[in-house]
Amino acid sequence: MGQVTIYLDDEAESQMVEAAQSEHLSKSKWVARLIKSQVANEWPKSAIELAGAWKEFPDLEELRSSLGQDVERELF
Repeated sequence: MGQVTIYLDDEAESQMVEAAQSEHLSKSKWVARLIKSQVANEWPKSAIELAGAWKEFPDLEELRSSLGQDVERELF
């Protein structure tokens, strides 16, 4: 297991400590979890669960149906 040393300003450290405590995690585990979430190659479960949660996006013809007719182009 690797070790990393990071330097934080006082405000950032305070926010990290507060966030870790609110999740009942050590600072090390909180930072490790944050890093893992940022480098993950998979969609989060919450995003996957959204599939089918809304009406399908309209197709191109439906989107263009309310635009009216184009004018003829001028010839050069």
